[in-house]
Amino acid sequence: MADAKTTKRRITGTVVSDKADKTVVIAVERRVRHRIYGKAYPVTNKFHAHDESNAAKVGDTVTIEESRPKSAKKRWTLVDGGTTAAQEKAK
Repeated sequence: MADAKTTKRRITGTVVSDKADKTVVIAVERRVRHRIYGKAYPVTNKFHAHDESNAAKVGDTVTIEESRPKSAKKRWTLVDGGTTAAQEKAK
């Protein structure tokens, strides 16, 4: 097997659920153009991520990174807590 350096994808999104133990659900929104009409519209994807310390709360903006599967749905790991909802309001 070759020693190809693989880079793990990182994405940023907003925490929409922190109810499960050591798991957060992150919503990532992106803009897509319609292939015929050209109108841009939002597409939201949800990712389940592992949060070892249960640090992220609903509304926080976080960064997650690809990882090995930790459960049936968790294939991402929380990397950076980012900004909290309270910090965003203060700005």
